[in-house]
Amino acid sequence: MPSKRVKHPTDYFVHNHVRVVRGGKDYFDLLHKLISEAKTTIHFQTYIFDEDETGIPVANALKEAAQRGVNVFLLLDGYASQSLTKEFVKELTDANIRFRWFAPFLKSKNFYFGRRLHHKVVVVDSCKSLVGGMNISNRYNDLPDQPAWLDWAMYTEGEIGPVLEDICKKRMRHHRYKLKAQSEEIIKTKEVCPVRVRVNDWVQNKRQISRSYLEMLNHASSHIIIMSPYFLPGNELRRRMAQAAKRGVKIKVILTGISDITVAKWAERYVYSWLLRNRIEIYEYQKTVLHGKMATYDNKWVTAGSYNVNNLSAYASIELNLDVDHPSIAEDVEQLFNEIIEKDCVRITAQVYKKNTHVLQKVIQWTSYEGLRLLLFLTTFYFKQRE
Repeated sequence: MPSKRVKHPTDYFVHNHVRVVRGGKDYFDLLHKLISEAKTTIHFQTYIFDEDETGIPVANALKEAAQRGVNVFLLLDGYASQSLTKEFVKELTDANIRFRWFAPFLKSKNFYFGRRLHHKVVVVDSCKSLVGGMNISNRYNDLPDQPAWLDWAMYTEGEIGPVLEDICKKRMRHHRYKLKAQSEEIIKTKEVCPVRVRVNDWVQNKRQISRSYLEMLNHASSHIIIMSPYFLPGNELRRRMAQAAKRGVKIKVILTGISDITVAKWAERYVYSWLLRNRIEIYEYQKTVLHGKMATYDNKWVTAGSYNVNNLSAYASIELNLDVDHPSIAEDVEQLFNEIIEKDCVRITAQVYKKNTHVLQKVIQWTSYEGLRLLLFLTTFYFKQRE
């Protein structure tokens, strides 16, 4: 277990309470509870915020918190959330919410096509936090006629909170705002659950989440389960996966069977033949769109957050994950994964893949894969050279 002496934000912080939260009703019920109970500050940063049956109640809750004296900071991606009306945003700012766009699309001073604020984080009163993959939109919520996309978040209380808050402050440019002096009630927990914050942002030369995945593949001795949408691992990750499988580590990947981006699914299926050749098991989730990003190994460690296993997350978007080094949490996640595999997935074996993939489909898969690779090259290489 990591040392209790912590000096750097990329180290593990030991004293935390942690639990896994499933997307949909569980997540949004907890989110509303945290907002309603906030006493001093709320930092809220996300990729998509929609003006719909899910987004409007969250916005109203934030406005109510601001009006009762809570310092509310809201940062939204300028591309993914650009459909919000001016009236909606004005209502937020009129309620004393400190609102900012991250890199307004085609208007930012330093515009990078591939660099978007993709992370999803909420920190309340410096100590309670949610880090995951859920955006604020109907797709991620359980509605009467529409189940939520499958997704996850990590809820934490304890030492990791101020670290996450500091990240939010820097993204928000917190120094712009003058705040009233307030005493913040930090939760002091004796519970031992080591957690570390991991960030990917190539403009700041950070590839911490990518390194976490490589560490997992290096350290695993028994088994690994990876759940990810838009699964297009780069060359380095593929090499480590192949090495792990070769030394006897059993690797399973849980991917979506129903995709919101058809070309991404075609490209993903192009990778299936490589996975199968390396004895990596493939399971396609069938109930709804899979959007969750989480991985675990050897019943001891978990990573979860906004990071997709592809080069866009590895080299372009701003991503945020939490690594949890605790057997109990890892066992819970593995049990969840195994239940999903058993009840809601179809296994894609070599025989199934060969039977269901004719020549034209292979051409479409290859074309989609190479097309996305070219797009990722343009967004992660060309624009980086301009930095």
